[in-house]
Amino acid sequence: MMQDTEAAPKAVKQLDHRYEGIAKVTGRAKYAAEFSEPFSKADLTYAYIVQSTIPSGTIVSIDRVAADRAPGVIAILTPFNAPKLNPGPPQPPARRNLSLLQNADVNYNGQPVAVVVARSLNEAKAAAARLKIKYSSKVSRVNFIENLSEARWPKNPGKEPAGNHRGDLQAAFAKSSVIVENTYVTPIQHHNPMEPHATIAWWEGEKLNVYDATQYISGVRMSLAKTLNVPFDYVRVVNPVVGGGFGSKGSMWSHVPLCAIAAKVTGKPVKLVLDREQMFGPVGGRPSTVNKIKLGASADGKLLAMQQDVVMNASVMEDFVEHSEGPTKNLYMSEANSVTAKVVEVNLGVSTFMRAPGEAPGTAVLEIAMDELAEKLKMDPVELRLVNYADKDPSHDRPWSSKHLRECYTQASERFGWSKRGITPGAKTEGNALIGYGMATATYPANRSAAQAVVRMLSGGRMFVGSGTQDLGTGTYTIMAQQAAAGLGIDPKMVEVRLGDSTLPKAPVSGGSQSSASVLPAIQDATTQLKLKLADLAISDTGSPLHGLKTLDIEAKDGKLINKKNQSQTDSLVDLIARNGGKPVEATGSAEPSESRDAMTSNSWGAVFAEVAVDRDTYMVKVRRVVATYDIGTLLNDKTGLNQLMGGITWGVSFALCEEAHVDPVYGRVVNESLAEYHVPVNADIGTLDVTVLNIPDVKFNPIGSRGIGEIGITGAAAAVANAIYNATGKRIREYPITPDKIMTA
Repeated sequence: MMQDTEAAPKAVKQLDHRYEGIAKVTGRAKYAAEFSEPFSKADLTYAYIVQSTIPSGTIVSIDRVAADRAPGVIAILTPFNAPKLNPGPPQPPARRNLSLLQNADVNYNGQPVAVVVARSLNEAKAAAARLKIKYSSKVSRVNFIENLSEARWPKNPGKEPAGNHRGDLQAAFAKSSVIVENTYVTPIQHHNPMEPHATIAWWEGEKLNVYDATQYISGVRMSLAKTLNVPFDYVRVVNPVVGGGFGSKGSMWSHVPLCAIAAKVTGKPVKLVLDREQMFGPVGGRPSTVNKIKLGASADGKLLAMQQDVVMNASVMEDFVEHSEGPTKNLYMSEANSVTAKVVEVNLGVSTFMRAPGEAPGTAVLEIAMDELAEKLKMDPVELRLVNYADKDPSHDRPWSSKHLRECYTQASERFGWSKRGITPGAKTEGNALIGYGMATATYPANRSAAQAVVRMLSGGRMFVGSGTQDLGTGTYTIMAQQAAAGLGIDPKMVEVRLGDSTLPKAPVSGGSQSSASVLPAIQDATTQLKLKLADLAISDTGSPLHGLKTLDIEAKDGKLINKKNQSQTDSLVDLIARNGGKPVEATGSAEPSESRDAMTSNSWGAVFAEVAVDRDTYMVKVRRVVATYDIGTLLNDKTGLNQLMGGITWGVSFALCEEAHVDPVYGRVVNESLAEYHVPVNADIGTLDVTVLNIPDVKFNPIGSRGIGEIGITGAAAAVANAIYNATGKRIREYPITPDKIMTA
């Protein structure tokens, strides 16, 4: 532990509120659909996507006579008149397989089959209703569960991935004293950010400008350039704030290039905003998974064999693999291990990343199996996890960059009062409620990618920092200001932050919990370069008290340049810039993962404990409290960081009790495609959330010592609730969501 803290980076002064918070609550912050410049608002036109009503077949004809005559209509694009493109294969994560009106094929119910452009949105919708579309239907397959026998290996990688087996599995099971073997199911789920997907596109000659609700401005820029065969430098994507994304906005979907095409055809700026029901299908979702899990252990609880075979639904358009087998590979030590992942083709929209892809459903199922194993062994669930603690990455046989999961178990269990848990299910009651305690492990990989940033020292002690990243509400603005300020020792409130513009230095997708881990080291490098430039400026400035010193003799602190050998000899940055005509001093920086990352594995960890109350008569579940401790490296900002973790836990409760997309078994359409019927918890459904972090820097992972936290909060939370429900009722539910009817009939 000392090794992790000795090289800890200096503490960064935190902003006490979100950088963009006031702009958001006062309505000044503009989301993608809210811009009306640089074009005239009167020139803005509105597009509406028409969706297919069959799951499989072809479009025979589209009678558009009545629609063309409808008031306000400017253009109607269909597979029979849309400009021909050469988009090529999908390029995840930037782009999934698209439907761009290039042919008459229909692959799922809800697929974009036409675009109507009109003077107003209401006129576009009214005209769309007048289109008469004739289809030739083909036999479809929409029921994933009924077709499990058709499971196949994914086309990419095309065969069973290497490295998914270790040890002699059968021999390990043969000598196991206790075996748990069951099937666990997670449903199709859909992202429902408050801000729906939205795009405004307009052309200036051959140059395309786009406001787009996206988690990856650089990816949208690259994908648009390739899809539309436009030079990369001719495309600009802007998105200063995002109203939630959770993975759905990490890829470019069909509506974005369709909006750009409509703007090209009409010669006008076009706005295209998806309706809430259009968020179910055309912009991805988490696939359903069927997980066969088998665990074998010795009498003392040591895991000897772990096996997980996963089957999930995949669109006929593209394979997307939800690697829910991931945690089974490396969360616990075992002599033998085997995991597989297969897909079943169905006529549904393309699946995609959803918050903590893989690990969210993976921990939801594995951690129930571990609870069952603990029960069979008559062992405390926390003790079982400690007995099988992985001091190194078992799937790659290499060390962790940092791991303090033991401390998470200890701290969270003490705060929760785990020792008061009743061993016998159903033994603890309060009035008409059955009280249960449950726990699970949280985990998510620590990722980082190459990133760039620019910083400027401005007049009056102000500073600018910019990077082509995104803020989904996670706090990127805030931590960018903090990191830039720390480089020169100034107040973060004096920093102007700019992001969400593809003309800024490139940064990766805001997904996979990598933004802070990637962008902040680039800012750190940029401020280092800026300090050198400012020092050189002072050295050459005859009016500076530091004139004539060597660069290495100067440090920056408290908004001043200071002689390291004589701390009383200083030059304020305000004075330095003023003496040089107020001209900004600029520097750029970059950072990327070190080559040594292949020699170690970086993960974040957590322990999650939940208390539920289950009504004896109705079996309604109330999550009364959740206590969790996380090992995520350095916590960059208390408010934005802990809020992310609490938001993730809330989603974990939603995963456990609420979320499920119901697909019509004949027509293949999601029938609960609204927030009224696609259930998610509200404030009244969430009890006390007690969240803390260890705050131990992981400087082997990056120089900031921080790992991303956007995803880990959801992991483990669903299983903790599920295990608490069992402890309360004695009824083990292995299919999510855990609704009253399932408990009642178990």
